[in-house]
Amino acid sequence: MRIEVSRTGGFAGIARRAEVDTSARPDADEWHVLAEQALTTGQDAPPAGVPDGFHYRITVDGRTVHCADPHLSDAQRALISRVLKEGA
Repeated sequence: MRIEVSRTGGFAGIARRAEVDTSARPDADEWHVLAEQALTTGQDAPPAGVPDGFHYRITVDGRTVHCADPHLSDAQRALISRVLKEGA
C-alpha cells in the first residue's frame, strides 16, 4: 500500500509532502487499518478549513480524500503525523 500526504496552508504557507510504502514494513497491517479509517472520514473536495489552518490531501493506492484543520478525525491526525514523520 502506498500512502501519500500533502499538506498546504498554515501561517507561513509552506507546502509539505511525504509518502510511505507499507509493502515491506512489519507493521503494514497497522498502517492499512489507519489508512482505511482516514479515507472513510475524508471528503472528495477540499473543505473550507480555517484561516491559517492546514489543508491535507491523503492518497492511498490512488484513492484521494481531503481534510482540513481543525476538523480532522483521530485516524486522519494519526496517519498524517506518521506519514509526515516517517515518509520520504
